[in-house]
Amino acid sequence: MIEGLAGLLLMVVIAFVRVPIALAMGIVGIVGYAYMRDWNWAVAFAMTQTKIYETGRNYTLSVIPLFILMGTFIARAGMAEELFRAAYAFVGHTRGGLAMATVWASAAFGGPCGSSIATAATIAKVAYPPMKRFGYSDKLATGAIAAGGTLGIMVPPSTLMVIYAIFTETNVGKLFAAGFIPGFVGAVLLCGAVLYMTWRDPDAGPPGRRSSWAERWRALRDVWGVTVVFLWVMGGIYGGLFTATEGAGMGAVGALAFALWRRALTWQTLYVSLVESARTTAMLFMILIGALMFAEFVNITTMPAGLKALVTEWQLSPIMVVAAICAVYVVLGTAMEELSMILLTIPVFFPVVVHLGFDPIWFGILIVTVVEIGLISPPVGMNLFVMKTLLPNVSTGTLFRGVMPFVVADVVRLALLIAFPALSLWLPSLMK
Repeated sequence: MIEGLAGLLLMVVIAFVRVPIALAMGIVGIVGYAYMRDWNWAVAFAMTQTKIYETGRNYTLSVIPLFILMGTFIARAGMAEELFRAAYAFVGHTRGGLAMATVWASAAFGGPCGSSIATAATIAKVAYPPMKRFGYSDKLATGAIAAGGTLGIMVPPSTLMVIYAIFTETNVGKLFAAGFIPGFVGAVLLCGAVLYMTWRDPDAGPPGRRSSWAERWRALRDVWGVTVVFLWVMGGIYGGLFTATEGAGMGAVGALAFALWRRALTWQTLYVSLVESARTTAMLFMILIGALMFAEFVNITTMPAGLKALVTEWQLSPIMVVAAICAVYVVLGTAMEELSMILLTIPVFFPVVVHLGFDPIWFGILIVTVVEIGLISPPVGMNLFVMKTLLPNVSTGTLFRGVMPFVVADVVRLALLIAFPALSLWLPSLMK
């Protein structure tokens, strides 16, 4: 167990001296594996070669670039604007209505997009100008956009869920199904945070014009593109027409066809979309390969078995163990990049969770929820960096203060998901 803890600490130290997290995990994984094999470097490098080769040729992992490409095409097709207009038509007339419309548009767009950062960046361009035009405060506007963007990794299909499922050998389809209700609950609670902020300061989110029912139905008709792509992918997966990997390919083709039909793609924008998707995929695969090397080192130490024995010896309450794990994730999320944090800690915590008899699908939803909190937690929440990059005139302090009520809302959701596992497991239980 000491070797595993020392490796974990060394990896964190290397990462904090600004070595890329993928390299930090890979270096510790190789050195640690060689140490555990009596400094047999040939065995360590053979493990490295195997992990790189197997990850690159893994058919299941092809779902990652395909979902990323689908989200890129959807963003290019301008679907975010239509979703925002539809949400505004129904709730824009209430106090804080534009911010709530931003949350619901983010949830709807984040599903087919599959990326939190991409959702926040796209919705910011759509929602921030009208909120400023209506006199919304920067705290409420940026907080709603940053927090709403996190729903992109909970509402399926989600790239993070795919990586968790592959890493833990969990059913991807059931994990997708498990994300629907927590995603809806998350959107409701984020809207509750908007209501709280406008109750404290009514001038922060003045109401807009009330739309007629004719305008509302017309706005709903405009979102048929997102609906078709979403139903095409998720309906095909759950209807047995194709697997999750094939569904990602079908979704990418469908999004491409829709973008071409709208004439939203030129040869230049198509090239940019492909390069952007390739860069994101390369980044994810580098982190994944490094995490697999580190996991291989952890697995041959006594750390997983030691933690399980510790839980058994101290007779700790299973729920308290899970709550403690989530608390560790929340703390790490304020200082580490989210995907790296998950891949780094799953080899340590996942065997303990399985040992306690918890459902891996339920734990996966908790992990995604904690990552959502990390995405908007100061000081290094990735969505906050996105907002600061897109809106340089908004101070960092304003971003931090504006997002805190939404962080509290997400913590409340995490507590609900821990207390009521059925919120995550009911829909998967209906699947064969």
